[in-house]
Amino acid sequence: MPSQQGDVQRFDLIIVGAGSGNMIPAPEMETWRLAIVEPDKFGGTCLNRGCIPSKMLLYAAEVVEMARHGEKFGVYHKLHRLDWQRIVGRVWQRIDPIAEAGAAYRKSQPHITVFEQPARFVDERVLESGGHRITADRIVLGAGTRPVVPDLPGLDRVPYHTSDTIMRLEAQPASMVILGGGYIGAEMAHFFGTLGTHVTLVDRGAALIKNEDEAVAQLFTDVYQRRFDILLHARAQRVSRAESGVTVHFDVNGQPRDVTAEMLLLATGRRPNSDRLNIAATGIETDDRGRVLTNAFMETSVPGIYAFGDLASRYQLKHIANAEARHIAAQLLGEDPHPIAYDGAPHAIFSNPQVASVGITERQAVAQGVRYITATRKYEETAYGWASEDTESFVKLIADPETRLLLGAHIIGPQASLLIQPLVQGMKYGQTVDQMARVIYIHPALTEVVEQALLEL
Repeated sequence: MPSQQGDVQRFDLIIVGAGSGNMIPAPEMETWRLAIVEPDKFGGTCLNRGCIPSKMLLYAAEVVEMARHGEKFGVYHKLHRLDWQRIVGRVWQRIDPIAEAGAAYRKSQPHITVFEQPARFVDERVLESGGHRITADRIVLGAGTRPVVPDLPGLDRVPYHTSDTIMRLEAQPASMVILGGGYIGAEMAHFFGTLGTHVTLVDRGAALIKNEDEAVAQLFTDVYQRRFDILLHARAQRVSRAESGVTVHFDVNGQPRDVTAEMLLLATGRRPNSDRLNIAATGIETDDRGRVLTNAFMETSVPGIYAFGDLASRYQLKHIANAEARHIAAQLLGEDPHPIAYDGAPHAIFSNPQVASVGITERQAVAQGVRYITATRKYEETAYGWASEDTESFVKLIADPETRLLLGAHIIGPQASLLIQPLVQGMKYGQTVDQMARVIYIHPALTEVVEQALLEL
């Protein structure tokens, strides 16, 4: 139980956010007095409205996509019907009980107190949650982010969705316009479009997923232009109601263009929840986007207060947040004096085509003045590529010509998220591209495309 100091309850550790923050309480902390603040569901964005439900939905799209392209292999079929309720229902039947069980487990632990109302700082180390004031010498902030809702005229008068709500639709929309061509927009376009929704995907730039390597982004954009209606160099000017849903009025390269759809999805980025925590009351430093600034040990400008995950990291990735949470737990227990290592921040986009990357892009290498060499190999240059008749997918590697270390790897095509992993491990443990290439690769597995790219370097 916490101790009491006047109207303030004192704990040994306060954790704000039970996403990856729920990983921090360790068996070694069972004698500590812990507080967990979680006004939403345990499991955070990833479990409840992010990476896990989206990938479960996308798996259904993969099944449809594979069946749809069977004719080139001599397999002919007709898609009888799609059961939307089953496609969506199986996701939440699996996920919702996990979030509920996580909360129940923490509440059952006698050394942990769970606060279920939003928390705000009222002093440097004092938080207020639902009328309760709590304090600790050590505080961990993992309050995450929320979708950006653009300041768009008319938006307050039309229905719209964000990634927080789009995956719980009761019925499949006939059409959808998606603002934002990043990973969320790309994945949702793949899911809804593959299942038959008419998708218009819109981005302000010259290509989709533009933070990826330029060659990857270009092929991805080309493929999506064959699959969906794509508007590039497009800026939304206003929105209005339409008989069939919503009309978005765009400026596309200086020309007006209207798109009407049953549903509007905003995938225009996410913003840190630091403002909701009243971070200003603590003296904790943030950048101009509201992201909490930390050192290499995830400690903020106020000693003893740590921040991690989407609230603080430039990488909005669950596996990065997990790594940061483990690192903070080690710091709290005095076990790890080393700064955190991000291992090139590997990531993947589970679209079709799938994309996976680690390390720097060629564009970044040029901007940083780094000497580099590249190698690109297509899937079709492997036996498994012949089997799949894939003529576009590829692996692109970037390496240092002197040290022979891998600087970046970028893959677009089936199983990209799996193919990238041995390269991530090679980079982590300082292997040269020659050492990575000398591993025995199973023949005729698709991993041979990675082997060939390494050999080409």
